[in-house]
Amino acid sequence: MRQLVCGVATFLLASASLIAQNINVLYTTDVHGAIFPYSFTEEKAVNNSMSQVFSYIQAVRDTSVNVIVLDNGDFLQGTPVNYYYNYVEPTAVNIVSEVYNYLGFDAIGVGNHDIEPGHEVYDKIKHELHMPLIAANAVDKQTRQPYFAPYIVAERSGKRIAVIGLITPYISHWLPESKWAGIDFEDMVESAQKWVNIVREKEHPDAIIGLFHSGYDYTYGGQTADSYCNENASVLVAERVEGFNAILIGHDHKMYNRTILGPKGAEVAVLDAGTAARNVGLLSINFDAQGKAHCKTQLVDMKNVAPSAQFDQNFASHLDKVKNYTQKQLSYVSTEMHSTEALFGSASIVDVAHKAMLSYAKADVSISAPLQFNTVIPVGNLTVGKMFSIYRYENTLNVLTLSGEELKNYLEYSYSLWLSDDVEKENHLIKVNDRGRLKNPIFNFDSAAGIIYTVDPFKPDGERISIVSMADGTPFDMQKNYTVAFNSYRSNGGGGHLERGAGLTQQEIAQRQIKSFDRDLRSIIVDYIANNPDTWNKPLNNWKFVPENRVEKYIDVDKKIFNLQ
Repeated sequence: MRQLVCGVATFLLASASLIAQNINVLYTTDVHGAIFPYSFTEEKAVNNSMSQVFSYIQAVRDTSVNVIVLDNGDFLQGTPVNYYYNYVEPTAVNIVSEVYNYLGFDAIGVGNHDIEPGHEVYDKIKHELHMPLIAANAVDKQTRQPYFAPYIVAERSGKRIAVIGLITPYISHWLPESKWAGIDFEDMVESAQKWVNIVREKEHPDAIIGLFHSGYDYTYGGQTADSYCNENASVLVAERVEGFNAILIGHDHKMYNRTILGPKGAEVAVLDAGTAARNVGLLSINFDAQGKAHCKTQLVDMKNVAPSAQFDQNFASHLDKVKNYTQKQLSYVSTEMHSTEALFGSASIVDVAHKAMLSYAKADVSISAPLQFNTVIPVGNLTVGKMFSIYRYENTLNVLTLSGEELKNYLEYSYSLWLSDDVEKENHLIKVNDRGRLKNPIFNFDSAAGIIYTVDPFKPDGERISIVSMADGTPFDMQKNYTVAFNSYRSNGGGGHLERGAGLTQQEIAQRQIKSFDRDLRSIIVDYIANNPDTWNKPLNNWKFVPENRVEKYIDVDKKIFNLQ
């Protein structure tokens, strides 16, 4: 007999008006390996995980037989758990397969980070899961048929609920083709229209739900409503494709609970449950006497839901195995490292990636960024687990050729994302929004190594970067071609830096690639640390803001805003 755990009862009471309705759809998105109520990087308990999600799902199932459970992708990457089963023990049944089978999900959408581990991982997962992976617009290049399942139909109490999956089509901008060989990613609006028509004709559903691994803001990264293969086209589908009752979205790690008007004025519920199993999205579909579907939505916070003892016991051996792996000592941190230091100058937490990339690739210049805001590596043993704070993603290492002028323009674009348009007027060095948070993602704040340069934030965009010399003191030449090491996300056009900064087309980006390494970049950094135990965490100090006497007070202002003092 299932029991309500502490905290779940409160949520069920709050959700009672929804759960009492006919069909209840629960969904997670962008879980990114938050399987256990434990952080392998910080080595402490946390209050967001699939263990809490299991508690909540079981409790809802106790009150309603009409439950559909979905996940919206990016479940194969993000924590040491994923890394361990994707790369350290790749032949074992993947833990995500065991977890999602155990929780009894009905379908899983495919996210861009699920493509990132490559065919050998996600093709294996397809066969291990007891439910389909769905992404209608990921099609086989030869047959033009969906590579994954396009949709499912779940029948509950005589009602047929169709769930159509779509994935952001921007993957070719982020990942090398080897990761998605044989697959094309079609425009979401076109694909949604096609599959709504097919589902209506073939399945005669009572309601249609979209499960879209694509964000809310279709203007992100300078795109527009008319951008073909828009990265975040979920709202565009809601507005332009008639037939959806609700669309469950993700990818952007944000939380939304909105209503969008469709092309004929019908209401479409749009729900985004954020990331890392912090919330479960609850969609309740009620049918009136005429059979018309009415949707109500809410986000259910997992922080007050107790982990499931049943779940934890079932997966205890996996937890212990990954703990043993992540607690291996690599080195010692003698001075605390902060990712936010990289907002204001050369910082060791970014520079270790620069050093490893330059050493391994034998490149002239490297490009890297802090990957998470306010990551702290404390004084003490540096373990495998803490490496996932220093370098979170499973990128590989690529080398491209850029001219000196292209490199300079690349950096101008990067710092334009980073720095206020008018420092003195806004009284900020760093661009912030109206809530005092970073206006743009910190993982797009690229700096360079291998060169010595200054940044004058008081000058206009395009005139801020002054490259003094190469790191060894030899002259830097705007007309010369340099070899530049990037992670695979950026070297394939991710973030738009190479296009909007260096001015390269997508075709030119591919043509400029001269080296590609199969090894995971994190493992390259680990080896560099092991081989340079005394110097790996020393900052390069190769760039700074100028003039120093003028910029200092603005740095102090921003450090106070970000609680860094």
